[in-house]
Amino acid sequence: MDERSYAELVALCQFLPGPASSQVGIGVGIVRAGLAGGFIAWLGFTLPSVVALICFALLLQGFDIANAGWIHGLKIAAVAIVAQAILGMGQKLTPDRDRVTIAVAAATVALLWPAAYTQVLIIFAAGLLGLWLYKKSPDRGGQNIHIAIGKPLAIGCLVLFFGLLVALPLMRQTWDLEWIALFDSFYRSGALVFGGGHVVLPLLEREVVPAGWVSQEDFLAGYGATQAVPGPLFTFAAYLGVMAGGIGGAVVATAAVFLPAFLLVVGALPFWNGLRSNPRVQGALTGMNAAVVGILLAALYDPLWTTAILTPMDFALASSLFIMLAYWRFAPWVVVLAGAFCGMLMGYA
Repeated sequence: MDERSYAELVALCQFLPGPASSQVGIGVGIVRAGLAGGFIAWLGFTLPSVVALICFALLLQGFDIANAGWIHGLKIAAVAIVAQAILGMGQKLTPDRDRVTIAVAAATVALLWPAAYTQVLIIFAAGLLGLWLYKKSPDRGGQNIHIAIGKPLAIGCLVLFFGLLVALPLMRQTWDLEWIALFDSFYRSGALVFGGGHVVLPLLEREVVPAGWVSQEDFLAGYGATQAVPGPLFTFAAYLGVMAGGIGGAVVATAAVFLPAFLLVVGALPFWNGLRSNPRVQGALTGMNAAVVGILLAALYDPLWTTAILTPMDFALASSLFIMLAYWRFAPWVVVLAGAFCGMLMGYA
């Protein structure tokens, strides 16, 4: 691909819900070698992280180390990483008064009304508001993407995407099978995330912790570990799947959380050239992006802050790790290891 086409593919994946980095990889694979190429590209991009997190989850289960000091350090590192993500996203996605207001309103609703579909309603409402406020957004489109996918196949993938959103909850109520419940929870989480991997955190937390599949402590420990391994943050699903149902649970959770990304990329590619030049679509996306910042802000407070920052020493460590990330530009894996090491030292104090 030339640089211009690649930039357009990145723009498309930023527009779609789901893990943008994985969707870019899928798109490159499709351009290079069709649907099979898209699957192989996704597999190569995610498999190292999935294997590493499965091993970590098995270690956590086998040695009962959930309350160790270094695990608490991982939780504190997660606070610093999400805070830094909010800072970066806020500067780009909420640069004016209206978008800051949308973000704060979204955070308020997410915290005061923690229902299963709250995030969906927030993003939908923000899209309507953005459609009204930013309906005259300038056309930022560029060169067309040339892709050999027919519109019938694309429409079929989009129908399947929305059909599963409706059918899986009904199947879950009809058949009391754990793998259906697991697939439904992770598919819905992967399908309704705008703004990148960090935003999947509150969705997954509300799916797996209240259901009793994963404890709050194990959830935050796994989130910290996910930051220390290469690959997309959505591979966190592999860790949660092991904690919920062993190796089989990891396979189901990983497939379910990434399936929406694959369906949306295949379904959107043939239509993207028309959509991206539509100012109404761009206006709606502007409002949705601001709401994403608010949802992430709510996640910073609950569950991250409320479960990780328990003492003044915790706050001091979180502040130091945040400065390492935001101002000293340390890599996230370095900050995670530093948090685990300091947490271990604090456990001995």
